[in-house]
Amino acid sequence: MSEKALNFIEHIIEEDLKEGLSQENLRFRFPPEPNGFLHIGHIKALSLNFNLGKRYNAPVNLRFDDTNPAKEETQFVEAIKNDIKWLGFEWDKECYASDYFQQLYDWAHFLIDKGLAYVDSQGSEAIAEQKGTPTTPGQNSPFRERSVAENKALFSDMKEGKFEAGAHVLRAKIDMAAPNMLLRDPVIYRILYKTHHRTGDVWCIYPMYDWTHGESDYIENISHSFCSLEFKPHRDLYNWFLDSLSPLKGIRPKQREFARLNLSYTVTSKRKLKNLIDQGHVTGWDDPRMPTVSGLRRRGYTPESLQSFVNTAGVAKRDNVIDVSLLEFCVRDHLNQVAPRVMAVLDPIKLTIKNYPEGEDEILIGENNPEDDSAGTREIPFSRDLYIEREDFREEANRKFFRLTLGKEVRLKNAYIIKGEEVIKDDAGNVLEIICSYDPLSKSGSGTEESKRKVKGTLHWVSRTHSKLISVNLYDRLFSVPEPDKNKDEDPSIHINPKSLKTIQGFIEPNLGNTNSGTHFQFQRLGYFIVDTESSDQNLIFNKTVGLRDTWQKK
Repeated sequence: MSEKALNFIEHIIEEDLKEGLSQENLRFRFPPEPNGFLHIGHIKALSLNFNLGKRYNAPVNLRFDDTNPAKEETQFVEAIKNDIKWLGFEWDKECYASDYFQQLYDWAHFLIDKGLAYVDSQGSEAIAEQKGTPTTPGQNSPFRERSVAENKALFSDMKEGKFEAGAHVLRAKIDMAAPNMLLRDPVIYRILYKTHHRTGDVWCIYPMYDWTHGESDYIENISHSFCSLEFKPHRDLYNWFLDSLSPLKGIRPKQREFARLNLSYTVTSKRKLKNLIDQGHVTGWDDPRMPTVSGLRRRGYTPESLQSFVNTAGVAKRDNVIDVSLLEFCVRDHLNQVAPRVMAVLDPIKLTIKNYPEGEDEILIGENNPEDDSAGTREIPFSRDLYIEREDFREEANRKFFRLTLGKEVRLKNAYIIKGEEVIKDDAGNVLEIICSYDPLSKSGSGTEESKRKVKGTLHWVSRTHSKLISVNLYDRLFSVPEPDKNKDEDPSIHINPKSLKTIQGFIEPNLGNTNSGTHFQFQRLGYFIVDTESSDQNLIFNKTVGLRDTWQKK
């Protein structure tokens, strides 16, 4: 493997292989908590692990970190699995932290037996006060020196449901003066009377994340546990728990950290995303303005574009903010290769060709995708009565305006050269209709000298008598500032972009082919669009994915 191609995570693996770790013992994992939908940040983590699996021909587990029944639901489990499959990844084993509840409980008794855990009967506020600060040591709990027998009896009674929630917790006995505050006797079990999505009401005590994570890695023979940088302080605790359970006979997992993916104009906290839903700023987890995988999919992002984005962003050791324009570039680049072209008019104004035979029409031919020779062509009906975009016409314009105006010529795409002649207005002076003439010898592709004549502007259009009415959701960035979550104590909804969604009606050429939900199109000269999940043959609905070029900076 080329040294140049390695990122720092791969260097770690290569060093471990050189130091004696067998290739056969490599195993990775992606451990989401099923308390919400996957978002753009998760794509980086899961891509890292699954791509490592491909590179090293090693299995990757999907493990659900389901230790908090107050927030976790089966619907989130299924959504996460569907998202991973849609992104093109396959896991080896589907695992759940709840699979290990009995083993974790038994190991907690093992810690008590070794004098490394105790039941604390204080409330959470008292425990927090005794933690100290980064510069001052904490204070020991008055229950820290309970006997092994008393701790075991209390912990067993906690499991049997003999106490109210909050009456007791089980804490690891480490060091209340440790510089790393996570080592100051962390809570490893709490009482929680909530029905679990898999174990029902069998348990009323649930293990905390730090206790569960490393031990789950060990049980599953995970060789490398990769997580984002905020978990770096947790590494000491991760290792302390594994050390305390020694002698362990299996593979000793190694935790290492990488920079999380922070995207401009985006919030990725699942709690804050849920708040946006609850507050009515978005319609749900799959709202196309959401940074969730399901929202991005409904917006029109493709698995290829999302993987290209995370691969281009790379694996770093330090947190930084990636500009969302890179994400938009990646989807624009992929859709340019695969999306069929059609013409749609989203802000229509009537255009009538006065010298075109009235009552007649003809079929013109357009390429489905000039980037793909195998995509073929489509038939486009042309008639005397058309729609063009309102912004493509000005009654008077300077020489830099290359679209339609009175007395000047433009080409209608795949069709003829036309010339603006006059306008029809309402009583208020608003233009209702444009009257044009056309050159019948200028038909695109006809081979005549007139067809080769150059004009500076080319407009898209649709036939008024043949086009289909469509609804279009025009999406923009959900937040109006680059770092809406910069102040962690602030509600990011104060930065909501009020123009993040505009729904309009327009017209599209009739011969679209497949209009099933999830089908991509390039609306020529306008951008990339996808057929929405709520669309039907009787009510075509399109979502705008991205424009043909980045216009945000100009705004």
